[in-house]
Amino acid sequence: MRATSGEDRSPAPPTRGIVLGEALDVLRRLPGESVDMVYIDPPFGTGQVQRLTSIRTGVGASWRKGFRDRTYRWDAVSVREYRDDLSFEEYLAFLHTHLVELHRVLRPTGSLHLHLDFHAVHHARLILDEVFGPDRFLNEIIWAYDYGGRPRNKWPRKHDNILWYAKGRAWTFNREEIDRIPYMAPGLVGPEKAERGKLPTDVWWMTIVPTAGRERTGYPTQKPERLLERILVAASRRGDLVVDCFAGSGTTGAVAQRLGREFLLVDNNPEAVAIAARRLGLLAALPPGPVPGTR
Repeated sequence: MRATSGEDRSPAPPTRGIVLGEALDVLRRLPGESVDMVYIDPPFGTGQVQRLTSIRTGVGASWRKGFRDRTYRWDAVSVREYRDDLSFEEYLAFLHTHLVELHRVLRPTGSLHLHLDFHAVHHARLILDEVFGPDRFLNEIIWAYDYGGRPRNKWPRKHDNILWYAKGRAWTFNREEIDRIPYMAPGLVGPEKAERGKLPTDVWWMTIVPTAGRERTGYPTQKPERLLERILVAASRRGDLVVDCFAGSGTTGAVAQRLGREFLLVDNNPEAVAIAARRLGLLAALPPGPVPGTR
């Protein structure tokens, strides 16, 4: 049996924009079967507070060692953080409650992408099987990157997991619009195919957002636009409503805006909402509730 929340909700039209508020509160104000696609990058269940410190070199009272053991002065410009410190049992209950609501608001042809890592993805798969049904599982996409520290006693963990589930028996997959990648052995497929490239598999090699990159906002959990572009191009159409209720720095909205999709972003961190609003060229992020501008 599919899970439902069964709570009373006042009707509200699908909206476009950014909402400062709790994801669950906002989701419960949306009508059922009103959303075309969901991408969420929630807390990963690490049990910690995640921080990202931006620094300025050449000034300040602190010293650090760099390339070829040269030392230099540095100072912290900003420290941004978000909380991911629920107990694991509380975290799984948190995931379940939100996934039930997201299933409710999806259209019968809609789909959901849940972005996690090794901490909880195997538990999340079981929750999604309960809420959506195991027959609605489409893919586990592996986003592989090569950046950061390397432990000496085990293989470095250098990938995230994105679970893709459909709500019903039909879903959007724009096969011909997806970006293509080079063949690993182009000599085996002929010049025409080699020039065109091949469709990606469920393992995607993409870099993280570079430290000095154009996209960089300084938010701790920012994901690259290229990653979201592949997801949105494949699983949504122009004019579709895409929801990201753990929006962070607003990457989903930035890509949706560029691709001609409607979007609803939600986050409970005022700093994240301010970053996303500036990034998307919106004048203000509004308090919880529907955002002006219906589809």
